[in-house]
Amino acid sequence: MTKLISQHCGRVVGSPGDNLLAEFSSVVAAVQCSVSIQEELTARNADLSVDRRMEFRIGVSLGEVIIEGDRIYGDGVNIAARVQGLAEGGGVCISGSVCDEISSKLSLACDSLGEHTLKNIDEPVRVYRLRVDSSTRGEAPPGSQSAEAGPGLELCEKPSVAVLPFANMSDDPEQEHFTDGITDDIITDLAKIDGLAVVARNSTFIYKNRAVKIPAVGRELSVRYVLEGSVRKVGDQVRITAQLVDAVAGLHLWAERYDRDLNDIFAAQDQISQKIAIALKVILTAEEEAARA
Repeated sequence: MTKLISQHCGRVVGSPGDNLLAEFSSVVAAVQCSVSIQEELTARNADLSVDRRMEFRIGVSLGEVIIEGDRIYGDGVNIAARVQGLAEGGGVCISGSVCDEISSKLSLACDSLGEHTLKNIDEPVRVYRLRVDSSTRGEAPPGSQSAEAGPGLELCEKPSVAVLPFANMSDDPEQEHFTDGITDDIITDLAKIDGLAVVARNSTFIYKNRAVKIPAVGRELSVRYVLEGSVRKVGDQVRITAQLVDAVAGLHLWAERYDRDLNDIFAAQDQISQKIAIALKVILTAEEEAARA
């Protein structure tokens, strides 16, 4: 279960009582993970006798939370815990806000359970039962985002991009810090560009040193574009390569290589990241305009 949570870009943040609490940066990823967990358990239970089967209830809520060290709490957590109690064994229940968010993005059917007054929650909460049996999933309506981009891809009005941790191609493991710095600077410079939606560092660095498939990354992070690259440092010279991939179409849109002298390491780092950011702005703007034409 923990592995599936990690694969969907979530993290386990606590185990209150007999429950497991996980946090996700995307509500789409949270729902996809919930479905994957229940489908995995269903498949495993099929080979077991009834008395040996394990069934879990899952609740998903969308809301603000408070994080203090390893603790996470708030109405979002409380609602998820209460909604979970309304689910059947092997089922998933979601709050109304979650249903509203995923309705046009995932081809999953939701059955309304009406409004419920939940303990320690001031206002009644709309609750829905998610159909996790793949045979009962409805198809996304023609022309919807999920029909065009694939399940789970949460496209927004702005071009959305995730910068994966650049790979350290040097023999020296100490160059990891330099390589990570390049990635951080590119994320920061891209985030300053009006008209771009950029995934935060803590969401992309979970892919560090992992072999990934770009379309899967696009779905998990809910982005259209993914930037990946590598850094090779030899003596006072550094070579940085970068390539931009359309995660939906699986096509390479742009690639470039930069060779620099490291007499001034920080100036070189800033210069390269800014050049990449400028190039991406031009490429992404042209690509989005073409897509809308």
